[in-house]
Amino acid sequence: MKKSSIYTGFGDKGKTSLASGATISKTNPHVEAYGTIDELNTWIGLLVTEMEETGIVALLHWIQHKLFAIGAYMATDTTLSVLRNENRITSEHIARIEQEIDAFDSELPALHAFVLPGGCRANALANVCRTVCRRAEREIVRLYETISGDENTLIFINRLSDLLFVVARYANFQKKVDEIIWDNTCK
Repeated sequence: MKKSSIYTGFGDKGKTSLASGATISKTNPHVEAYGTIDELNTWIGLLVTEMEETGIVALLHWIQHKLFAIGAYMATDTTLSVLRNENRITSEHIARIEQEIDAFDSELPALHAFVLPGGCRANALANVCRTVCRRAEREIVRLYETISGDENTLIFINRLSDLLFVVARYANFQKKVDEIIWDNTCK
């Protein structure tokens, strides 16, 4: 079997194609959405390298697989082609995220103030993931302003940013590093 070419030259003029084959600009909301999902997936891959607890690593790998499916969905013009079942986010996926949030949060001290990103490297990386996730959410909302989109995908991304916040806090807790409390009197 012949190896496929990495470069095609197709995108050299600022165009790309969706899974349906439709040619679009690289600034199209579809591209912005799946590009940001891809960026989030990459940041989570880096976060995984800093996590020590195997349960969190397995969870983050599962999330990466779901993000790949969401990226494929964002690259699909559902008016021209049918979305594959593997690329759908279900209420069960959302429930898993919520259960994981509750499980991690139950081990953490109560939060009585805003906390700043940082403390340990894993916390900082999880917070980068969280903020990229929020941007991905905004890009999906922007796309959904132009097309009819799947509500579960948006809910999943919204919950994922909450999970990443809890994972960030958990990373400091695990390493016995104090959280950085926001000093609202800082001048």
